[in-house]
Amino acid sequence: MEIRNLHQPFELDLVEVTDYESQQHKNTFFEMVFVLNGKGTQIINNHRLPYCSDKLFLIFPQDTHSFEVTLPSKFFFIRFNETYLKTQSKEWVQKLEFIFHNHNHSPSCILKTITDKPLVRALVEALIREHVNHQPQQQEVIKQLINTIITIAARNIVQLPLSTSENGKSENALPLLNYIHQNIYEPKMLKAEVLAKHFGISSNYISEYFKAQIGQSLQEYIIDYKLKLIETRLKFTDMQINEIVHELGFSDASHLNRIFKKYKGISPSEYKKSFKN
Repeated sequence: MEIRNLHQPFELDLVEVTDYESQQHKNTFFEMVFVLNGKGTQIINNHRLPYCSDKLFLIFPQDTHSFEVTLPSKFFFIRFNETYLKTQSKEWVQKLEFIFHNHNHSPSCILKTITDKPLVRALVEALIREHVNHQPQQQEVIKQLINTIITIAARNIVQLPLSTSENGKSENALPLLNYIHQNIYEPKMLKAEVLAKHFGISSNYISEYFKAQIGQSLQEYIIDYKLKLIETRLKFTDMQINEIVHELGFSDASHLNRIFKKYKGISPSEYKKSFKN
């Protein structure tokens, strides 16, 4: 299988095809695909789904990907790698992390809000113009447009089905999980009594209710999700351990190191080194 690399922080690509079947491949970078027009089949991780105009797909590193074109199609690709991520603000990286850990990695369009489809189309068309016209401050405008599309994608992810890692959980689990994912950087919002009040459940019953819906305790799930975020930061950013400690509400670096090593078997620094190797 072909492995595709990206040798610059980001890349924009407008592709028009009339009759084409892409060979299955994996990327080492993130990719967003917006369909300007045409029809065919999008295939991600062996899941198949028809595509048409105004669809937006997300493809993550190590996802297998291909597509089959049945009618002349025009695609706009936005590709970016970890180098690009390291130039972005903490808030933007958090949006990407939310997408990464909540998207189901299927070929379904992530735009579930009707009004967001023409909005994303307008942003993509603006990106195409900026990419071609070479106006002053071009790179800065392009980055702002890309980040806006990412933000719109993040808010639509909330309305999508659970990721494959969450399969088998109760339908009532989705609001609970979305609440935790959106408030993971606010420890006070994750206290049992606050969660109980938000969902109108007795504070004495919320822990039992959560475990019945999710299959593990509230604290266990929060730790698991924080560990996923730590892994993402270690892989794709240059954040220092103390920065991660502060952001995710650990008491100190030794607390984070102890928890990470308990569940992952190695320290955060060893994990980062092994990933780079």
